[in-house]
Amino acid sequence: MPGSVPLRAPLLMAGSCLPVLGAVLIAPVLPKMQDHFDSVPGAKTLVPVVLTVPALALALLAPFAGVIVDRLGRRRLLVVATVLYALFGTAPLWLDSLGAIVASRVLVGITEAAIMTCCTTLIGDYYTGRVRDRYLAMQTMCASASATAFFVIGGAAGSAGWRAPFWIYAVGLLLAPLMATALPRLRQDDPSEELTTGSRPFPVRRLAGICALTVFGAMVFYTVPVETAYLLDDLGITSTGVIGLATALASAATVAGSIAFTRLPGTPASRLPVVFALCGTGFVVMALASGPVLLIAGAVLNCLGTGVLLPSLLTTAMSGLEYADRGRGTGLWTAAFFFGEFICPLILIGLESLVGSLATAVGVLGLASGLVAGGLLLTGRSAVVEHEHAA
Repeated sequence: MPGSVPLRAPLLMAGSCLPVLGAVLIAPVLPKMQDHFDSVPGAKTLVPVVLTVPALALALLAPFAGVIVDRLGRRRLLVVATVLYALFGTAPLWLDSLGAIVASRVLVGITEAAIMTCCTTLIGDYYTGRVRDRYLAMQTMCASASATAFFVIGGAAGSAGWRAPFWIYAVGLLLAPLMATALPRLRQDDPSEELTTGSRPFPVRRLAGICALTVFGAMVFYTVPVETAYLLDDLGITSTGVIGLATALASAATVAGSIAFTRLPGTPASRLPVVFALCGTGFVVMALASGPVLLIAGAVLNCLGTGVLLPSLLTTAMSGLEYADRGRGTGLWTAAFFFGEFICPLILIGLESLVGSLATAVGVLGLASGLVAGGLLLTGRSAVVEHEHAA
């Protein structure tokens, strides 16, 4: 299907942005939503959950999505999940019950688990080597850039009422037919072929370490976008212009890091110690900042690192996975990443209560990043020594 190849990468990038849309699109209208449901018991808890519950559902269900991907095939599940994403995503336009809206958001999270797992798995299926690395880095870059864009779009649409941003979920109805027709079918998409490899053991031990590291990496990745506004507020900076500038510069730094990822020497796994050290340094600068300039400089430094970090973790997880294992492997990695996203603010709240301020909590996370970098450096060297002795 040669005619479909030019659309292949853009469709996979667009699909990868859908879970990001779910995470940030309605953030600007939460206060209006809170006012609308003010008389509903528990609204102060349930309204924020409308924003966060898709990420939790995604984290819990991505491994199961990975199993389904390996059994049923990637393209079919991606198309069905994208249609359902549009239907569940637009449901709050017609729902009047806050409980029903929360339930619809759980269903959105389930479809996001399938979409994210399918898109990442298909990148692994369609491409190899440096080309695969480049597209995985592009996936990170598109997700980071789209987060800022969706936040702005959600805010603009929210001026027409808190329900208005939910119309944007209908984009899934435009993407699904294109995915069905333009994504080429793989020879291995026949389930009967996939089942022939079922007797081979799944590489649980190899994935366990990188998935555990990914949970921490996701916390490092999400701290700046989630907490920078609060850190600026603690410094007495409440100007939306300054906060917007900080967000834009941090997002641009993440994109720059993603671009740099494809040009750096060495393997993705070998870069992880340096990248975690860079992220940790950014956190420490933010923690010590006494003004907005130094705080934003630390955030930019951290985000340069996270732009390299995410594709490095993902390519390390996917390297060596066979076709029949790739869906499950990607599902486990995706679950680890979004679980880290979900617990990130909770961990920082806990640290803040222990150490007395959010800035100090971010500094502690920076020191933890440094310790992880040191541990990875030591384990990497010991692995090289063992390999040399074995040779």
